[in-house]
Amino acid sequence: MSSMIAVTTTELDERQPLLHNPLSLSNEEVEISNTPSTSSSNASPPPTQRLLSLDVFRGLTVALMILVDDAGGAFPCINHSPWFGVTLADFVMPFFLFVVGVSISLALKKVSSKPLATKKVILRTIKLFLLGLVLQGGYFHGRHDLTYGIDVGKIRLMGVLQRISIGYLFAAMSEIWLVDSITVDSPMTFVKKYYIQWMIAFLFCTFYICLLYGLYVPDWEFEVPSTNLFGYEFGTKIVNCGVKGSLEPPCNAVGLIDRFFLGEHHLYQHPVYRRTKQCSVNSPDYGPLPPSSPGWCLAPFDPEGILSSLMAAITCFLGLQFGHILVHFKGHMQRLCLWSVYSFIILFTGYVFELLGIPFCKPLYTLSYMCITAGASGLALTIIFYIVDVKHFRKPTMILQWMGMNALIIYALAACDLFPAAIQGFYLGSPENNMVRLCFLFGCQPCSVLFLLHGIPPLNKYSVLTR
Repeated sequence: MSSMIAVTTTELDERQPLLHNPLSLSNEEVEISNTPSTSSSNASPPPTQRLLSLDVFRGLTVALMILVDDAGGAFPCINHSPWFGVTLADFVMPFFLFVVGVSISLALKKVSSKPLATKKVILRTIKLFLLGLVLQGGYFHGRHDLTYGIDVGKIRLMGVLQRISIGYLFAAMSEIWLVDSITVDSPMTFVKKYYIQWMIAFLFCTFYICLLYGLYVPDWEFEVPSTNLFGYEFGTKIVNCGVKGSLEPPCNAVGLIDRFFLGEHHLYQHPVYRRTKQCSVNSPDYGPLPPSSPGWCLAPFDPEGILSSLMAAITCFLGLQFGHILVHFKGHMQRLCLWSVYSFIILFTGYVFELLGIPFCKPLYTLSYMCITAGASGLALTIIFYIVDVKHFRKPTMILQWMGMNALIIYALAACDLFPAAIQGFYLGSPENNMVRLCFLFGCQPCSVLFLLHGIPPLNKYSVLTR
């Protein structure tokens, strides 16, 4: 008899706090047999286990996020692509969203009370969104500044956790309200059960494409801050557009919608396109502006904006469908084959869109980018599931599993600079002689490498003794 998998949670687990983990959204327990069963059909089902491969995948994503955030400055080749193209760092966000979708399918396999489940989803979405405002809205000033606080008129409204909360909300609501209650016993009933979700995802994609290519972008203006370090005179700058369908940094519909609904001062003020050749002499790294650089190089742009987050939610929907395969299909090899086939189809579709003229672009979250990153997410989950939950090679992945089960804490401490900022709060004589830089003084080589990757300059013994 083929090994079977069945989800044990009926709805969001009462024992878990609503914001236990931004990606581990519920009790992700499944029944997985350790070995193929040879007993009769009357044998008892295998014991319930947590889906460890999902924790490992989540932990691998967190580790990848820390790597590209900290080492991206030293190695621009793994940093986010300045605009068009895909690098290692550009897979982090889609991996997170894909894991969220898979988790939702396990958490909401059976919902006894749709209103109660909806209330819990909304509360969790609000908490996750507010946490993102605190961590990425500008309240904390980073590892080089011991102060904190933000002018509410300039707080950044969107961010990583906010995008995850939006994708989670759409995917969870569709799982609660748009799934047919029929029993899945054939491929046809599988399609009938979830076809409305697929239609919603298709409508999202269509709506996104229509706005991206059909919305007219007029000329617009922005304020150059007086504190800019590029030699520009502060004041109002005008960006000349007057086009439709542009995917370039200054004149795209994604930025237009964010400026209209969020406002210029609530967007990300250090956009990635400042590393393009038009805006940096050190491209693909940050650097001084070229002599003939356009004025829009200093304009704000949010890579986690409203319209791009709508497309990003489709990655959650695709993860949701991979979770449905995990729930309804018997046998490890059957699930692995289906996952592999669908992953390659999605990858191939992404490359076809790119050949048709839709470039890979993470800041815009283009359709081609969504497809290739979602396909890569499916392949990564397939490989990890085979290693961890089929072949049971778990000891080498224990650290990643722990990181995946504590993703929110690690994200806040590492990716949002809370840990290095807290360490720098301890200093000798003056804030410049903090614990971080003292690592260099006393030869703490691991710390030195870590903080160099964080962009913190070294401190020699003479600079300390002369203070």
